[in-house]
Amino acid sequence: MTMATEQEVDHPLELAVALPNGSAGAAILSAGAGCFALGVLAVAGDASKSMAHWLTFYKPTGPLSGVSSTAILLWLALWLILGRLWRSKTVAIARVNALAFVLLLAGVLLTFPPFEDLLLRK
Repeated sequence: MTMATEQEVDHPLELAVALPNGSAGAAILSAGAGCFALGVLAVAGDASKSMAHWLTFYKPTGPLSGVSSTAILLWLALWLILGRLWRSKTVAIARVNALAFVLLLAGVLLTFPPFEDLLLRK
């Protein structure tokens, strides 16, 4: 495999397009999904006593210990899976960024107490 020189490339961005960006896309999307998982687990822990019990890994902090630990594990697992699947691929990074941003916003919204109270009808 030979690298193109500046003289062979009509446009400098053509070099960047040829590089796979799947690993970066995996990191970005998994981060957004981890934020969303945190929000969903936080609401679930507040909505259900049995879920709160299952999410209590350390009694002094209550379900928050399980919410954060589980969200981190889900984030890392998804990053590992997507990273391996997309390692040598070029993904539509703009779409990945947009989806990750939507997941991030949803996760933040789910952890916002007034919105959570609205969802749980408190």
